[in-house]
Order: sequence, then C-alpha cells, then structure tokens
Amino acid sequence: MKRLAAVLIAAPLLLTGCVVPYGGATTTATNSLPPAGAKIYSKLDEPGIKDIKASKFVLLDMENGRLTKESVGLEDGSSQAPDVHTDTPVEVIIEAPYTAITARSDRIRLNGMNGGPDFSEVTYFLTAKSLDELSTLIREGVGRYGIPSDPAEGLIQSISAKPDQKSDFAITPGTSTGVQVTYDLRYDGSKDTQVIIVHVNPL
Repeated sequence: MKRLAAVLIAAPLLLTGCVVPYGGATTTATNSLPPAGAKIYSKLDEPGIKDIKASKFVLLDMENGRLTKESVGLEDGSSQAPDVHTDTPVEVIIEAPYTAITARSDRIRLNGMNGGPDFSEVTYFLTAKSLDELSTLIREGVGRYGIPSDPAEGLIQSISAKPDQKSDFAITPGTSTGVQVTYDLRYDGSKDTQVIIVHVNPL
C-alpha cells in the first residue's frame, strides 16, 4: 500500500504538455496542467508579453468589474503596464460581469497611473479599411456593448455624407457588459485606414 501511494503522489508531478488557453488560441507549452476548466489569464510582465506575441491571444479578468494589477502579474503600486504591440492583430477577450468584450487588435494599453491595486482603463485599437467596414465595427459595438444606436447612426450618416472630412468623436458609452465601453473615432478621409480607439473602464 505504501508503494502504491508513492506512485499515486508522484504521477501528477510527471504531467507536462500543452494547454489551449480560453478562446481556442494557439497552444503554449506549460510546466503542468491546470485544473479542469481553469482559465489562463494573460500576464503583462516580460515573459507574459512574449507569451501573448507567441500565442496571438490576450485574456483579461474584469469579471468583478475591475482589472487588478495583480491579475496581470504586476504589483499594486505599479503605475503603468507595458503596452502590448504586436506585428499582427491578436485575439482579445476581456471578461466582464455580464458579457465578454472581444476584439482583434495589434495594440493594447492599460492605464494605471495611480498607487492603487486597480487599472483605471484598458484601451485597444480597431482599424477599418473602408467606410463600410468602419460602419460595421460601430454597429457591432451597439449590438455587443449597448452603445446607444442614435448617436452611432448619426455619426455614420455624417461621415457618409462627407467622406473626405476629418473628425474626432467619442460615441456615448455602452454599459451592457457591466463595464463602460467607449468607441472613440479618429476619422480622416484622406487616409486608407481608419481607427477606433476603444476605452474600457469600470463603472
């Protein structure tokens, strides 16, 4: 019996392999298997950013309506997390109290300019190659995050009427996910690529 118990205790220590992070991203090697159903949240220390670039996947935990510095591998007093800037867009999932925020982006920024335990904002960037694509992204924000439809459609109509114009416009935030999601549009008709800066803040 003692020999059998020793074998049972030793067996878990031999388990190694690849874990598919939440959302089906590329597998990444780990030293041990997490408990069944466990989620692997992204870290923003140096090794964590390397993992993000390799896996093309970011998962942040705002299920309680806030993003703690500890949850991304940083100390409470950290004033700023490093930007995540990748050569190609990566899958981004921000778990919120009611519905997850999802996107593909090549740049993610966390604002924690304070001595406290939480970040005040998560920012990522969406891009569109045409007015139709830009309109689709804005309307997706309305459907997914509760961004009010009237100002969103008003903005689309304004740009469509004068596609050569320049405009900076932040649409009224949506809160249906349990956090605040703001689409901040930087439109320039002279450019081929248009940018929406998405700000995610605690309520």
